[in-house]
Amino acid sequence: MILPNSASTPSPETPEGEPGWRRARLAPSLAEVYRSVEVNGTGWFRKLLAFAGPGYLVAVGYMDPGNWATDLAGGSRFGYTLLSVILLSNLMAVLLQGLASKLGIVTGRDLAQACRDHYSRRTGLALWVLCELAIAACDLAEVIGTAIALNLLFGLSLPVGIAITAFDVMIVLLLQNKGFRLLEAMVIALIAVVGGCFLFELFISRPDLGEVARGFVPTAEIVRNPEMLYIAIGILGATVMPHNLYLHSSIVQTRKYAENAEGKREAVRFAFLDSTIALTFALFINAAILIVAAATFHTTGNTEVAEIQDAYKLLTPLLGVGAASAVFALALLASGQNSTLTGTLAGQIVMEGFLDLRIRPWLRRLITRAIAIVPAAIVAILYGESGTAKLLVFSQVILSLQLSFAVFPLVQFTSDRRKMGEFVNSKPLRVAAYAVAAVIATLNVWLLVQTVSGWMA
Repeated sequence: MILPNSASTPSPETPEGEPGWRRARLAPSLAEVYRSVEVNGTGWFRKLLAFAGPGYLVAVGYMDPGNWATDLAGGSRFGYTLLSVILLSNLMAVLLQGLASKLGIVTGRDLAQACRDHYSRRTGLALWVLCELAIAACDLAEVIGTAIALNLLFGLSLPVGIAITAFDVMIVLLLQNKGFRLLEAMVIALIAVVGGCFLFELFISRPDLGEVARGFVPTAEIVRNPEMLYIAIGILGATVMPHNLYLHSSIVQTRKYAENAEGKREAVRFAFLDSTIALTFALFINAAILIVAAATFHTTGNTEVAEIQDAYKLLTPLLGVGAASAVFALALLASGQNSTLTGTLAGQIVMEGFLDLRIRPWLRRLITRAIAIVPAAIVAILYGESGTAKLLVFSQVILSLQLSFAVFPLVQFTSDRRKMGEFVNSKPLRVAAYAVAAVIATLNVWLLVQTVSGWMA
């Protein structure tokens, strides 16, 4: 089932015409859709539409089931205060995803290929293993989230729901074979479903708009209160996903832009607009989850709601609207399926990029999903709902631990003039990017230490 990743480019050991890289560029990942989307056309809006799509595939990683628990906990326990943390996380995401798209467009390499072509083989393999762990952890969150949604909507037991998630590989393959634009359209439609569901939840929960506005302003209390800081770091850690950086740097290359300085400059600009607009939708959805939790749970004294199942059970009786819980579960199902679609692509990109190795997409998907299904099924059977909730949190800890191993190479490559030429990060952008990387690394290490200490206590 292994396919050769053939190309007419030089051997990896002959870096002819590739300044700044240890190895020459090989075939692109996702070769079946590489430069398959035309961007010809006149007018700014037409160009924006032509480039729109990759940003939405990336944005779903910022609203996957792994984010729900931290947003629910933050809203129910501390009201609207942590909205500022969601906003800060989103701004970091906009910066990092902009760098990822620029790396792919300018160098013709995705982040995995760039790591392979820059670092030694041993370092590249270590980064690949870490990234595969992150993708498996992310897939674990998607499996659990989808299984919980199926349980809430249709009464299916968690083990049965987990088993059903094994078959969504067929959806991914069908859409990818029909063209990349159809896959993008499916993702955008599911985002619209999630957004529509939370518009409904916001309308019926009637939050205090003044308190919402104040919540977006950072306060010193977040740092002074250890419990609030813990959840704030959890929100940060669950928001910026490492596999999204690999994914974005590859799928921007599905656009058939001109391979010259002007064409690349235009592609970088529109790719940044695409991801920024898409991440604004992610900001709305994450903020909406926290706002609904604050308006529904915190104001009624239910400050310990941190699990998705608890939120589902309480929404209808507290809001007095019969559809409140069902709409919440529908949004969770759409969110889980969306993350599944993009997780498949990320796994394929990482394997092809780091190893220059291709296996059939359906086999790659089944391997990744099996790694996630086995622990999820065992925990669901032995420990039930509480066990799967803890496993969901554990998956976010793994993601947090791996994040810096994607962020620092990305900032390093895009700040290297030999690799980026005239597109190299400016000094203010370089300082901001390294500051974000340092903040993420520090906070995620703190989160990891606190989580492990809590488990050992």
